[in-house]
Amino acid sequence: MAEHREKILIIGSGAAGLTAAIYAARAGLEPLLVAGMQPGGQLTITTEVENYPGFAEAVQGPWLMEQMQKQAENVGTRVQYDLITEADLSIRPFRLRGDSGDSYVADCVVVATGAQARWLGLESETRFNGRGVSACATCDGFFYRGKEVVVVGGGNTAVEEALYLANLCSKVTLVHRRDELRAERIMQERLFRNDKIEMVWDSVVDEVLGGEGAMDGVEAVRIRNVKSDATTDIAAEGCFVAIGHTPSTEVFQGQLELDDEGYLVAASPGTARSSVEGV
Repeated sequence: MAEHREKILIIGSGAAGLTAAIYAARAGLEPLLVAGMQPGGQLTITTEVENYPGFAEAVQGPWLMEQMQKQAENVGTRVQYDLITEADLSIRPFRLRGDSGDSYVADCVVVATGAQARWLGLESETRFNGRGVSACATCDGFFYRGKEVVVVGGGNTAVEEALYLANLCSKVTLVHRRDELRAERIMQERLFRNDKIEMVWDSVVDEVLGGEGAMDGVEAVRIRNVKSDATTDIAAEGCFVAIGHTPSTEVFQGQLELDDEGYLVAASPGTARSSVEGV
């Protein structure tokens, strides 16, 4: 177990963390970046990225993040593959500890921890997690090739998941609690043109159904219409949850000001400073 003494410690290796690292390294601050639970962030589980400036054609998310990390390292960033599990931001230098047991002492901390998938909160969802329930189509979609699946959500992520799965699965049912999607218009147009995707509006998932055995998987998804209260069971072997994200800020609770959803609150409008000077 080592102790790392740093001028600046960056927590998180998504686009925000790597961008901070590039600027810090070019300023001669010799940053250490702690990669976190998901090196590369959410873009590593994204297929095509179309809205990143500089590329005429869509690029793959994992490739883009690989290039960002190489750029950060080329200008002097050091990357540590660890997960910060403890933080004391009450005095400077700040003291943090990683899952590896290593400790980190830093004059300045940049929090770029991103967010993690939000779940439905159902007991049956938890029971079948990894056995038919997933929050990552690019990670687990291969297992459902030629099968019927359900996607839950109505934003960009849900539509992207549905489109990706339509390339693999025999049928994709997209369940959304409202009567219109929140996704970008261009993505909606692609979705509605795909004859392998069926929309179910004004509905929520009440239960994930499947066998009782420890190795049994998902067999159906029970949905409820929020207007009529009628329930329907949709036959499916997979259920992909894409209802948004929860900020990964648990380690900073009670130390940094957070809003009701757990997002960091800036000390003043137009800045990225937290409620603690130096963070």
